[in-house]
Amino acid sequence: MSSTTSTPSTPGPSSTPGTSDLHLPAGSTGRGNYETIIDPGARDGWVHTGLRVLALGPGESEIFTANSVEAMIVPLNGGCEVSVGGEQHMLRGRTDVFASATDVLYVPVGSQPTISSADGGRFAVATAVATGVHPVALIRAEDISVEIRGGGNMTRKVRNFGTVGAFDAMDSLIACEVITPGGNWSSYPAHKHDETVDDGEHLESELEEIYYYEIQDAPDGGPGFGFHQTTSSGESTPIDVLSEVRTGDTVLVPHGWHGPCAAAPGHDMYYLNVMAGPDPVRAWNITDHPEQTWVRGTWADAGIDPRLEGETR
Repeated sequence: MSSTTSTPSTPGPSSTPGTSDLHLPAGSTGRGNYETIIDPGARDGWVHTGLRVLALGPGESEIFTANSVEAMIVPLNGGCEVSVGGEQHMLRGRTDVFASATDVLYVPVGSQPTISSADGGRFAVATAVATGVHPVALIRAEDISVEIRGGGNMTRKVRNFGTVGAFDAMDSLIACEVITPGGNWSSYPAHKHDETVDDGEHLESELEEIYYYEIQDAPDGGPGFGFHQTTSSGESTPIDVLSEVRTGDTVLVPHGWHGPCAAAPGHDMYYLNVMAGPDPVRAWNITDHPEQTWVRGTWADAGIDPRLEGETR
């Protein structure tokens, strides 16, 4: 499947993107074997990033054509084999996103990987517009840095398989996974990265961001839920999103303060973040919401949520 490269228009002051524009419920963008299809340039105001969620039955395969994009293939559940450039790469996968980190494969712009799964599974393909060609790279689960952020009921776990400093052999893509235990708050303080700032005192990078959600079911199998918020960071970039999110939902963040994200008690929350932007240097520099940045000063005294003790590596 190939992505498009059309140049969309950017919403102006008279257009306020809201929940119906930017919260994409599970299955609402799907086609064929893909449950989710978000391609850069395929919707107004969305330029740099993409995400596809591929569902394969036992023995099935799919060819992904990386036209104008680089990609990271991330098993959500199940394992797969990826054939690219005449070589085979086995991604061991996992039972689900809450179980562990997973093997991840980076594929460069212009490649055409075939994703196959003997036992079936679901596989995220995170993409970003790119021009530079980098080598195919297999990142093993045991080599992925796991970071604990926050404290108390703001503690969350970040798997940094594609973040700046963790894996840099790519053009523009930034990606990671976040696990927020049930009842905790994440992406808090709310923050933004919608303009390029380098004034000698502060750095900020201009980046689009995708949040792809999965929520842990209740013990009786009932579906879990959480909440996502994005608000305007300036009069010229209005935005207003407050959504209940469930497994398979995606929220697009073209600009604005994003967060907090809240996991309902009893339901651990997972999100896959995909970021990229127009800046020539791949970087992740953020600005905290000025009304919320104070919470960082409470984390040390609050301590790590005991459910995440011992997770860092």
